[in-house]
Amino acid sequence: MKLILAIVNDEDTSRLVTELNKAHFRVTKLSSTGGFLRSGNTTLLIGVDEPELNMALDIVRKNSSSRKATINTAMPPTGMGNSYLPYPVEVTIGGATVFVIDVDHYERM
Repeated sequence: MKLILAIVNDEDTSRLVTELNKAHFRVTKLSSTGGFLRSGNTTLLIGVDEPELNMALDIVRKNSSSRKATINTAMPPTGMGNSYLPYPVEVTIGGATVFVIDVDHYERM
């Protein structure tokens, strides 16, 4: 048995969970926050038998799209000024970060 930890953007979560459920995968959702952009993410816990691993990963790939977004960062003060200036930066958000972990023991009670 394998445990998939998939960290996805909140915008992709509903569609992804729906598609996983259609394929009869059980999913546990945990709210999480990204450290860099401090934006909403969802961490999904998906337990799968090894023969179903690639099918589950394909569903995650197809339903976790990356996209560009512009965020405002604050430039540190230079010289004598003490104020911060907003500075727009284009970043890629979305997609998925996935970890696959071997499970030694599993019990459903």
